[in-house]
Amino acid sequence: MSQISVQPVAYSVDGQSFEGQLVFDAASSAARPGLLMAPNWMGVSQGALDVARQVAERGYVVLVADLYGKAVRPNGAEQAGAAMMPLKNDRALLRKRMQASLKALLDQAGKAPLDSAKVATFGFCFGGCCALELARDGAALAAAVSFHGTLDTPNPADAKNIKGSVLVLDGAIDPLVPREQLGAFAKEMTDAGVDWALTSYGGAAHSFTDPHAQVPGTMQYDAKVSRRAFAAMFDLLDERFGG
Repeated sequence: MSQISVQPVAYSVDGQSFEGQLVFDAASSAARPGLLMAPNWMGVSQGALDVARQVAERGYVVLVADLYGKAVRPNGAEQAGAAMMPLKNDRALLRKRMQASLKALLDQAGKAPLDSAKVATFGFCFGGCCALELARDGAALAAAVSFHGTLDTPNPADAKNIKGSVLVLDGAIDPLVPREQLGAFAKEMTDAGVDWALTSYGGAAHSFTDPHAQVPGTMQYDAKVSRRAFAAMFDLLDERFGG
């Protein structure tokens, strides 16, 4: 029987305090791959922790990254947008915070049952953008997975820095991810010689993995698509980690 542990992990970026949450099954001491999870625009929230628990039960050590700072926990869309947009508009800062979060995860080796040689990242909505930017920044990742995230980047040539596989899981009617970004992303990845895949799920809107998303046609949970998308991620991780 699993025994999911959730532990705060403190770190700093440019003198600012951050606090992610480390989630893993404490019932086993066997080392397992580490996953850096970039949450949606609500940041380190109960919803993010619920997802992290489900992923940890599959045999991973998951760090929910804090991208806004320990003192910033959005309460509603207005606060979330105010916290997110400075990072969306400053990809260098976004990458720096993702790199710091990745280091915080790797620093848990010896404290948690983490195999630091097997590491990947995944994220949702804004977090999907963050996962891709970390890969473009050259982080030593086996894979980067984006769920219903935007795909644009200021410098597509940075894709040459990607070291692992890239998987994008997209809602085909997602109005918040401009459709022209899909073709641009495909060209970016192909030009850089990346091992990449993009699956666009018919009828799926934005936030299709989020049970609380209930705005039809815009942000809407789809249990079937969510199940298929997570299965695609786990299949890629099994391949990359030799599971």
